[in-house]
Amino acid sequence: MLHTPIGRLRTMGFIEGMSLLILLFIAMPLKYWAGLPLAVTIVGSVHGGLFILYLLVLAYATFSVKWPLKWSAAGFIAAFVPFGNFLYDRGLRKYK
Repeated sequence: MLHTPIGRLRTMGFIEGMSLLILLFIAMPLKYWAGLPLAVTIVGSVHGGLFILYLLVLAYATFSVKWPLKWSAAGFIAAFVPFGNFLYDRGLRKYK
């Protein structure tokens, strides 16, 4: 799966999507309900780094595959929506 630009994007999308879910559903409740703000500091920093890597891989895939701008825009928007990368991945499956 990692041998193609789309495979790399799908893998990075999964990792980035999981980091967003961990941030929203584990770290933030720990901060606000358990009084552990360090959880958001750590997970938020990791998620930020993964988000930047995801954007770089998205740009790489965009220029490698030369697909329409709508696919790149959809990938960018999906990164901001919980579970968005997993829905985006469904569309990417046809580009194997």
